[in-house]
Amino acid sequence: MCWSAEADLVAGTVVSGLGVWCLARVRRARDVPLAALPLLLGVHQLIEAVVWSGADHPDTVRWARTAWAVVALPLLPALVSVGVWCSAGPPAFGSTAQRWRAALALTGVTIAVLLAVVVATSPVTAEVHGHVLRYGVGAPQSAGVLVAGYLLATVGAFLLGGDRVLRLLGVLVGVGAAVCYVLYRLAFVSTWCALSACATLVLLRWAGRPLP
Repeated sequence: MCWSAEADLVAGTVVSGLGVWCLARVRRARDVPLAALPLLLGVHQLIEAVVWSGADHPDTVRWARTAWAVVALPLLPALVSVGVWCSAGPPAFGSTAQRWRAALALTGVTIAVLLAVVVATSPVTAEVHGHVLRYGVGAPQSAGVLVAGYLLATVGAFLLGGDRVLRLLGVLVGVGAAVCYVLYRLAFVSTWCALSACATLVLLRWAGRPLP
């Protein structure tokens, strides 16, 4: 997610610390799943620091590559989509918007299960390419459907969030992910850690927002 082991280590430590703070600011139990996202992002970067450090000895960091894939693929779509649905809360149950959020949560869980099968049955590889790590996981024939479902469960869920801050985060994540992907494909530099930090700051504000 960053351009070196050192960058991942620093970014992961900072984001993890902010993630703990985000959880400490939560005032409602139903906000906990989404408030846990920054901590997960921080841990994800710390895991990648291990992957970087073992790039020349891939057999020694197999567990780190697998752990990285588990967070990036099954966990994130499930946590984001279910977290947004939970945060809307009982007052919104039965509304059209909440039905859409429930549909996206179901999509996220379904995609998570399918991706978990992919990770469990395929070796996870990682190689240094320019200033980025390029990961490889088994590519099923339904890869296009999985990518579409993944985006719906993450970006789409935020865009349908129950408040303005989450919708703003959806725009940020959507635009930021597109920019990060282009830079990643060019092997110029990986800026996913910057996007994670920005998303963490938005969620930190969201967790401490005044409640109605």
